[in-house]
Amino acid sequence: MTSLTSVQSPEYLLVGGFGNKSILRYDQKTGNFIDIFVPSSSGGLSTPVGLTLGPDNNLYVVSSFGDSSVLRYDGQSGVFIDAFVSSNSGGLNTPTGLVFGPDNHLYVSSMNSNSVLRYDGQTGDFVDTFVPSDRGELNQPSGLVFGPDNNLYVSSRVNNSILRYDGETGAFIDAFVASGSGGLSIPSVLTFGPDGNLYVGSENTDSVLRYDGQTGTFIDAFIPPGSGGLQCPVGVMFGGYDGNLYVGSFGNNSILRYDAQTGAFIDTFIPSGSGGLQNAAVLIFSKISSLTR
Repeated sequence: MTSLTSVQSPEYLLVGGFGNKSILRYDQKTGNFIDIFVPSSSGGLSTPVGLTLGPDNNLYVVSSFGDSSVLRYDGQSGVFIDAFVSSNSGGLNTPTGLVFGPDNHLYVSSMNSNSVLRYDGQTGDFVDTFVPSDRGELNQPSGLVFGPDNNLYVSSRVNNSILRYDGETGAFIDAFVASGSGGLSIPSVLTFGPDGNLYVGSENTDSVLRYDGQTGTFIDAFIPPGSGGLQCPVGVMFGGYDGNLYVGSFGNNSILRYDAQTGAFIDTFIPSGSGGLQNAAVLIFSKISSLTR
């Protein structure tokens, strides 16, 4: 296989389409459609609502509304490998977010059981219920991220808050972002930015809110409601060759790009329908070394 570029740099943008039930690949510099990286139904893929790259550089996808599983695909070719987390393993029920932790295990939010489950990072075997349903009033957990403090941050959709848990024990620490702070309404994905602050997609207000990464105090609506046509932000990620903020706009089937320093709208990086994209749900920058299948 001929390498086009060093794997030290992200090369492509992968987007999970809720409507077209597949993973599409785009050029990370131009936004041009390249191909369908993971076709609909591959390995049983139903509705991709969470993506992450594993320590093995393979792609892990939450298939939520089909059989409640986590599917694994070859990070170079997109070919289905296996159901890394089998259907309903450990009580998994409508998974939404997933992240590999500092311990290299896989953490998955189980929305309908109001819990976060942990799986062996090498085998996919169920390890434990890392965050049980009665811990910190977690209600419909969605986005997951480990912070700079190595603790786990979870968006609680019904409570309109971001809850923080001890990254080693799962013990509840606090409501890092209090319910409704800054107008937060149905938080989706969350990420820590290059400035160390926390960025949260607020679905009901069509905005991305920023909170102090140390205290959780509301700073501002980094992306104001509807900026650039934003409707229901469900993917929020800094990256690409320019380091700017890319947001999946579920309501108008597009990926929008914003200035990483100011939050100003730059452009519609991937327009509606490009490559058949329907309801852009999640996105991730990959480190795929070649287009050759």
